[in-house]
Amino acid sequence: MQDTARTEELARRAAAGDTAALEELLAAVRPEVLRRCGRFLPCREDAEEAAQNVLLQIARRISTFEGRSRFGTWLYTVVANCARQKYRELKRRAAEGAAPPVETVQVADPRTTSVIAGSRIDLLEALERLEREAPLLVEPLVYRDLCQLEYAEAAERVGVPLGTFKSRLHEARRRVRPWLLAAS
Repeated sequence: MQDTARTEELARRAAAGDTAALEELLAAVRPEVLRRCGRFLPCREDAEEAAQNVLLQIARRISTFEGRSRFGTWLYTVVANCARQKYRELKRRAAEGAAPPVETVQVADPRTTSVIAGSRIDLLEALERLEREAPLLVEPLVYRDLCQLEYAEAAERVGVPLGTFKSRLHEARRRVRPWLLAAS
């Protein structure tokens, strides 16, 4: 999304029902969506499938974008949810024996997440565990460390004061770090 102002304008127009703006918006955000899905999913094909789901969700749900926050923030939420849903689907299929187990192929770049993940699969497993044990801590970790939103924007998205957000993020990182270190 090279031109943020243009993207924001397209999103507002698309939310108001402008189909030409929606088409242009989808084309504009596709590369960013694919890149962000790739942060969650190690296999390119899975990331591409999740990205298609994101674009479909945007097309279906753009009318729910109210413009109170930036479109990019709204988009990152859709990306995170679709990528995590794809991971759950892959994990479920692997457990059922319908697909071979997902192999840990690519090592996560420590520069892209502050929790130093051993692999993307390890990170997704850690997020699943965190969601079971402390669901309120998942969103701060996803928005700040994976989606790389600014603290204030991420806190707004979660709907908590900045101090609460930072506290939850700190606790999420504290819990997740040993799980990731044990997995590597």
